Amino acid sequence: MLTFCVAAIGTFGLNCDTLAQVQSSERSTLLSDLSECRAMSDAAVRLACFDRTADALDTAERQGELVVMGRQQIREARRQLFGFSAPALPALFSRGGGGTDAEPEVDSVETTLVSAGQDHEGKWTFRLADGGEWRQIDSAPVRFQNRSGMEVRVRRAALGSYLLTAGKSRAVRVKRQ
Repeated sequence: MLTFCVAAIGTFGLNCDTLAQVQSSERSTLLSDLSECRAMSDAAVRLACFDRTADALDTAERQGELVVMGRQQIREARRQLFGFSAPALPALFSRGGGGTDAEPEVDSVETTLVSAGQDHEGKWTFRLADGGEWRQIDSAPVRFQNRSGMEVRVRRAALGSYLLTAGKSRAVRVKRQ
């Protein structure tokens, strides 16, 4: 099953206006044209309509206006974006019809530690194997064996915060960098 995501995604510049545009205008125009082709009774006219619409979809994809992703790619993208504050992001990866088999929300990630270090304030920064970088935001002392390859789990906590557990240490409140 493929999902169509239509957006112009910058560095990470998603906002509600962009997503509203994604959900309403471009997506509905491109895909409704395709649906209209199916309704045509004359085979030659229907084929010409499909060819024209397929060309428009192909052009949109080549120009970066349309992204076609498989479910596994969507799962991986959601996992990589875990921890960034983009409240409208799930709408980008949702199924258009709001089906019952929508992807579950990512509540935690498990990976390994690449490195960790303290800054001048004594706050830790954790670099993880999945490319994520998390910074300690609480003031509690952190005691753990700082070893590359150590298992790390980052999970959602209350009020939009995140907790990182390295090995068997106590959880540390962190923010994605």
